[in-house]
Amino acid sequence: MVNDGAVGQEVDMKDLLEYLAKALVDNPDGVEVTSVEGERSIILQLRVDPDDVGKVIGKKGRIAQAMRTLIKASATKEGRNAIVEIID
Repeated sequence: MVNDGAVGQEVDMKDLLEYLAKALVDNPDGVEVTSVEGERSIILQLRVDPDDVGKVIGKKGRIAQAMRTLIKASATKEGRNAIVEIID
């Protein structure tokens, strides 16, 4: 069986957060993710259009918490800690 690289390919946490945010907002071009990497941790800063902030946060912060959980799971798999900040 030939592995074309798509199956089992690791997803970068930054790309994952950007993908999730772009799927939620009305203006995907306004999504920007920057990262600050430390020795054992990474801080991901998510910026979206001011009109889309509510869509990324969700009711009672549930969508934001779900995104943080997914990113933290991805980071834990790599033996790191991840923090997601939503910048408005």
